Amino acid sequence: MIQGIDYAAISPPLILAVAAIGLLLADAFDAPRRVLSLVSGGSLAAALIAVLALAAGDRRATFCLPDGLRSGGPRSCSYVADDFTLLFQGIVLGAAVIVVLLSLQEITDSKMPVGEYHFLLLAAVIGALTLVAARDLVLLVVALETLSLPVFALAALRRYDGTASEAALKLFLVSVVSTAIMLFGISLLYGATGAMHLDRVAPALARLDADLDPVASVGSVLVLAGFAFKVAAVPFHFWAPDVYQGSPLPVAAFLSVVSKAAGFAGLVIVLALGLPAYGHVWGPVIAVLAAITMTLGNLLALRQRTAIRLLAWSSVAQSGYMLAPLAVGANRLPEAVAATTAYVALYAVMNLGAFAVVIGFRRRGPVSGRWDTLDDYRGLARRSPAVATALAFFLICLAGLPPGVMGLFAKVVVFRATVAGGVTWLAVIMAINTVIGLYYYLAWAVRLFTPSPSGEHYDAAPGAGVRAAITATAAGAVVLSAAPQIVLQTVSQVT
Repeated sequence: MIQGIDYAAISPPLILAVAAIGLLLADAFDAPRRVLSLVSGGSLAAALIAVLALAAGDRRATFCLPDGLRSGGPRSCSYVADDFTLLFQGIVLGAAVIVVLLSLQEITDSKMPVGEYHFLLLAAVIGALTLVAARDLVLLVVALETLSLPVFALAALRRYDGTASEAALKLFLVSVVSTAIMLFGISLLYGATGAMHLDRVAPALARLDADLDPVASVGSVLVLAGFAFKVAAVPFHFWAPDVYQGSPLPVAAFLSVVSKAAGFAGLVIVLALGLPAYGHVWGPVIAVLAAITMTLGNLLALRQRTAIRLLAWSSVAQSGYMLAPLAVGANRLPEAVAATTAYVALYAVMNLGAFAVVIGFRRRGPVSGRWDTLDDYRGLARRSPAVATALAFFLICLAGLPPGVMGLFAKVVVFRATVAGGVTWLAVIMAINTVIGLYYYLAWAVRLFTPSPSGEHYDAAPGAGVRAAITATAAGAVVLSAAPQIVLQTVSQVT
């Protein structure tokens, strides 16, 4: 059997694959750092243009089975470039461009091998792009691992740094366990349905024999557990704080936004396209996970005194908010998917902005190696008024307070979807957690405008790449706060 390949459909990951190989060759011939960074960022921009071009056309699919193979059903495809896929690919690529900008200064400061760094970064993005387009369980796992494996190396790329090595090891161990659990779940689903393509798994589960129901139920929960690791949901969240702190900060930003967005896209694809018949099984499980994840993340964020660990636990809590709409199960699932997707898109902008400021203004010089405490940000408004205002705005957005309307809009959307789906108790927990989150976000924001202790100061302004990242994310946050309906209207059209 020979399959035709639609190269236009796979053009975004294909562009990055060619660029990644080119980066390795250029690095072998000692190409300048700026050239390698330019190739990396340029390839991401080219892939984003390809996504926009695909969005202007019709749905495309490739790696398809012949019509009616074995089951007499419709043509099943492993890779689909529909509106949902292209939206998430746009989010991933846009965020990855910001990560490249944030990496320019970090690579120099940490003396990391620039060619290896950009190759691994592009490889991880290829996995993310493929994950959001995958429509069969095998490709989902392969894409998930393609996203995960390069990140292990990226986390440990600061050689001779014990903290980075420890972070990479923790990430690797938790990933291996979660992947094994997910593969076992997939084997159970395949054993029960005899299918791997999601459009064949769904009808097979709908008419499944009663004696196979427990097998399919366990398989559904185990597959869900695999994605729980990628989005840092309880109980697979333990890696997040230590990995965020030990990794190069642009890698932490990548994990917090790009990896999380791809993980949620994969989770939504599996639940909505493959497992809707078992919504009564995975719905309550997600509800419990969401409640525990947001509560634990917020409570532990209250105890943090360093910026990066606060962002880490905040990211865990935000995962709980994103999971909440999916707790409705098969009931009003399209609305729930739209709510989660909108939250992911808005979260990407405000969280990347916060990371950009932290990366640009962390301490250097005689206190190098000590993690910035929240008190170290006192007086930033006097030294850099524009950047302090931007960070305060990002924090207000994350808290969901005006004038950060995009954050408030995101929380209202997920709250409304949760209530409409009948999971009222979870909506109440979400409201309580939102109030808890207000404290630590506002406590950090207030410090920016209070006087700093005498003799305490930050080293000079950030590099051009970080300044560009702060400007881009701040502009995006302002636009989306002024017109947040842009996101919801877009998401409603593609989900």
